[in-house]
Amino acid sequence: MENLVDQSNVLFVLLGAIMVLAMHAGFAFLEVGTVREKNQVNALAKIIADFAISTIAYFFIGYSLAYGLNFFDSAAAISEKSAYELVKFFFLLTFAAAIPAIISGGIAERACFKPQLIASFVIVGFIYPTFEGIVWNGNFFIQSMFDSIFGYEFHDFAGSIVVHGFGGWLALAAVLILGSRHGRYKKDGSLVAFPPSSIPFLALGSWILTVGWFGFNVMSAQELEGISGLVAVNSLMAMAGGTLAALLVGKNDPGFLYNGPLAGLVAVCAGSDLFHPIGALITGSIAGALFVMTFNMTQNKWKIDDVLGVWPLHGLCGLWGGVAAGIFGLEMLGGLGGVSFMAQLVGSLLGVGFAFVFGYIVYNVINSISNLRLDQESEYNGADISIHKITASPDIDR
Repeated sequence: MENLVDQSNVLFVLLGAIMVLAMHAGFAFLEVGTVREKNQVNALAKIIADFAISTIAYFFIGYSLAYGLNFFDSAAAISEKSAYELVKFFFLLTFAAAIPAIISGGIAERACFKPQLIASFVIVGFIYPTFEGIVWNGNFFIQSMFDSIFGYEFHDFAGSIVVHGFGGWLALAAVLILGSRHGRYKKDGSLVAFPPSSIPFLALGSWILTVGWFGFNVMSAQELEGISGLVAVNSLMAMAGGTLAALLVGKNDPGFLYNGPLAGLVAVCAGSDLFHPIGALITGSIAGALFVMTFNMTQNKWKIDDVLGVWPLHGLCGLWGGVAAGIFGLEMLGGLGGVSFMAQLVGSLLGVGFAFVFGYIVYNVINSISNLRLDQESEYNGADISIHKITASPDIDR
């Protein structure tokens, strides 16, 4: 019976890893559909190359930094490790690799390919696992300090802050360093519309991410014994709330509509194991509206050219989700309790602040060593031709 439980847990986590791995196709097609046609090949290339570089960085450095485990033993010794330990690495790797995929959408259409891969290696090898280990492995005694001060540790069940908020604020640092795309703003500061190249691809990316998210959230339990139908229902309600709020506030814009479910799912991650479904619905609805409003402010008022809106979507909705866990997770608001508002507020701010500061350092250093941005001519021609020497539709070009 014990062997059966162990094998079931292995299969459970493996299926979760495969579902989150599939989400990277969602990241790719969401970006392909949003960027202009001359940058579609580059969008596809970045996501798979980033995943590969993330695998190397997390295998050799990141996983050990976060959890104190490594794979530097002999092949025989590695084969003797429990199957669960190996598939858990795979599962957590797919989370780590989501960070460069998030950043990719923010800096699309004007970032050089190789310097971006170097940044991905540094982030997944060193920056992300440091904070991951703090929250999910109790490193550096910060969670113990939260417990002693606020009565509870910082709670982030599936990564509103650890993954999404962290990736969104790293992306903001990179976007600010790169600056806006050429021609995005007129001399008077008014915005020039760069419409998405393919709403069908954008929608496909959103659907792939939405489906995979149920592996992302539900399987964050990492054991069958900890699986919760409540997490699934809360994820569903947050997704629905985010979709409808984005539809309403976004005035039927399909770009906003298809990002709405993602906003809701980002926000519900942290407290998906604590919320009452109505609390999850409210959390997701606020996130959907928050995304639309802050995306418009980011692009029009603040002149921050975040192509896919990853800072509003992941950074701000993730921050809201971390704080919301300390609101709707409370018993007095229908949650299961075991969480503190102050712990959630301080922990969330710590996470996004850590990401922004170290992101700004990493991208500044890389930019000073090797120019992070394409030159104006290459950007005008498009990253597809400038970097990969082919377009998404070469037959049409001929």
